Amino acid sequence: MTKDALRRELLARRRERGDDARWRDAAALAAGLPGVLDALDADPRRPLCLHVPVRREPGAAPDGAVPLLDAAVALGRRVLLPVTVGEAPLDWASFGGREDLVPGPHGLLEPGGARRGPGAIGDAAVVVVPALAATPGGVRLGRGGGHYDRSLPLAGPSTVLVALIGDDELLEELPAEPHDVLVDAVWRPGAGLLRTGARGTA
Repeated sequence: MTKDALRRELLARRRERGDDARWRDAAALAAGLPGVLDALDADPRRPLCLHVPVRREPGAAPDGAVPLLDAAVALGRRVLLPVTVGEAPLDWASFGGREDLVPGPHGLLEPGGARRGPGAIGDAAVVVVPALAATPGGVRLGRGGGHYDRSLPLAGPSTVLVALIGDDELLEELPAEPHDVLVDAVWRPGAGLLRTGARGTA
C-alpha cells in the first residue's frame, strides 16, 4: 500500500474514535509522561520538544485541552513547541501554558513568543513527533507535509526521537524512503513506550 493510501486509511480510522476514547488517551499520555522521561533518562536541564495535538491525534482532548503539555510544565520541564515556517524546517518557541498559544497555519495552535530558531531542536533531550503510524524498527509515517522530515536531521546526536501514535497504529511494516529519519522509540497511550534501537540513543 502506498503512503497516501495508508494515510487515508489511518485518518479514517482516527475519525471513528469517540470522545470517551480520546479523553482516555489524553489522560493516559499525561499520566505516563514522568515514567517515559525516566525510562529515557531525559536530562532535566534540556528542553522537551512537544507539539499541540490536533483533530484526532493522540493526546487531543475533545474540548481542546492539552493535558500532556500541561503535565510537562507541571513537572518543571522546559517545553518547546514547533512553529511552521513555510517549507523551511520548523522553528521553536517556549510553552509555559495555554495562554501562550495563538492560531497558526493549517489549523494549528502555536506558541506566540520569541522564536528560538530551527537549531533549538539540537539541544532537546526528547522530541515527541506526531505520526499516523510507526513500526517496531523505528519507521514513522507522518501526514506528508514534510515539516518534521526537514527538522529531525537537526536533532542532536543524544536527542531521543519518539513517535506518538495510537494504540492500534503500530504496524509491522511501512513504506520508507532514504530521507526518512528513524525514531528511537514509539509511545502509545495504553501500551506505553517501545524502544526501537534505531539510532542507539534510547
